Amino acid sequence: MTSTSRMAGAVIGILALAGSLAACGGDSLEKDKGAPAGGGDSGKKGSLVVGAAAFTESKVLAELYAQILGDAGYSTSVTTVKNRELYEPSLEKGEIDVVPEYAATIAEFLNAKVNGAKAAESKPVASGDTAATVAALKKLAEPRGLKVLPAGKAVDQNAFAVTKEFADKHKLKTLSDLGAAKIGVKVAAGDECEVRPFCAPGLKKTYGIDVTGIDPKGVGTPQSKQAVKDGKDQLVLTTTTDAVLDTYDLVFLDDDKKLQNADNVLPVLNAKDAGAQDIADALGKLTGALTTDDLAQLNRKVDAERAKPADVAREYLQSKGLIKK
Repeated sequence: MTSTSRMAGAVIGILALAGSLAACGGDSLEKDKGAPAGGGDSGKKGSLVVGAAAFTESKVLAELYAQILGDAGYSTSVTTVKNRELYEPSLEKGEIDVVPEYAATIAEFLNAKVNGAKAAESKPVASGDTAATVAALKKLAEPRGLKVLPAGKAVDQNAFAVTKEFADKHKLKTLSDLGAAKIGVKVAAGDECEVRPFCAPGLKKTYGIDVTGIDPKGVGTPQSKQAVKDGKDQLVLTTTTDAVLDTYDLVFLDDDKKLQNADNVLPVLNAKDAGAQDIADALGKLTGALTTDDLAQLNRKVDAERAKPADVAREYLQSKGLIKK
């Protein structure tokens, strides 16, 4: 997982807080060079362009989409676009055919685009309820010529972690447990944690957690995790696809009251150019298989082991029997 922000101008929400994922910078589409993704009978059904934002996880997801669609008979290519403000209009225009997205984030992005940032901030459509968030997303997306496919189990959203020793000592498995324990905790996070509703204010209001201060070391950074490991802080804000928590002897506390919005991974397509049922069927097989832990491990292979997104995507799809070897 990278620390690049995937927010790209959307209304304040989970990603404005975490700054954990999404596209940033840039002002033009960048076509990846080389052979089309996928193989086998690629090209018989026409060509599809898969969009990726400029961070590891999005690039991996885009390769997964491109290769499974390639196996289904399409000629596919991946286009990297540096922010959502650029790739979402390209998706509406049909310059891009499909993009891996995050339910709550794209819902609030479209909410702000359709209704204005101030109205969207006062009346958010995303919540911790995945079904309700996806339903709200569809209402905003469909009039814009976009087709939203079902969300899967894989989710990338804010998450909080403590050391395993701290969790064992105080018998903590959930954030509710931490609130009930009445233990004062200092949170390693971005400095905005102090005011964002999904961080300190939410921890206090939703869980009754005694937040004694914010240590502004960033979201999920090595420095933040090290501070918790060393006992300087007790709680770290990171994301659910953080693949290196165990190297710091940290464990997640479950967000059992759903403070965080439902940022489940799902495909969003141009309905006119990529609305065919076989496209939905192919992507649905991937969505049904992919888990949060899978995504974390794929991120780890790219970021820690320096593997190429195309290679880790191919290995994963073959291991799950989703494409031919």
